[in-house]
Amino acid sequence: MDHVDERQVLVMSYYRDAELRGANLLFRLLSHLDDPESQTKLSLHLADETRHAWLWTKRIKDLGGDPVKVDDGYQRRIGSRAVPRSLIEILALTVIVEERALQRYEEHAQRSDVDPETRAILHEMTKDEKWHIAWVRKKLEELARETGASEQMRAALERYEAIDRLAYEELLAKERALCGNTNSA
Repeated sequence: MDHVDERQVLVMSYYRDAELRGANLLFRLLSHLDDPESQTKLSLHLADETRHAWLWTKRIKDLGGDPVKVDDGYQRRIGSRAVPRSLIEILALTVIVEERALQRYEEHAQRSDVDPETRAILHEMTKDEKWHIAWVRKKLEELARETGASEQMRAALERYEAIDRLAYEELLAKERALCGNTNSA
């Protein structure tokens, strides 16, 4: 490949970074959710996140590029504003960041300038993200119901939605500045 689209590599590197940081969060959750069903679902979810990071890495390499180290990605922006202090908060945060990943991948897949290989990856990940959201939300609601923490759950979801909006707006502004356009994913 003669020309590497550095903007595309950068956006995919941001996606890759978010998947790797998401995997790190899930790995830590393994020690907090010890029931067999959660252990099974967390293991698959963790495998999905690392596979997603690999798919972005491979796609970048297939395009002739190299993954870019990301120091200020979405997950770091979220983490600079909030540190979850309970299992309810960790699960609520996980739901919100998975919803953001789903939205980003769906929006990116709808763009007219997306090549078929990248679109296929985006569609595959979209299916996984839907399952991630469903199982984590179900576990969050179950835990909140069992512990009488429904109000804490609602408050955590609202808090992380607000933090997500701020982090995402900042990230989009940075991507636009770096990519020189308004079509960043």
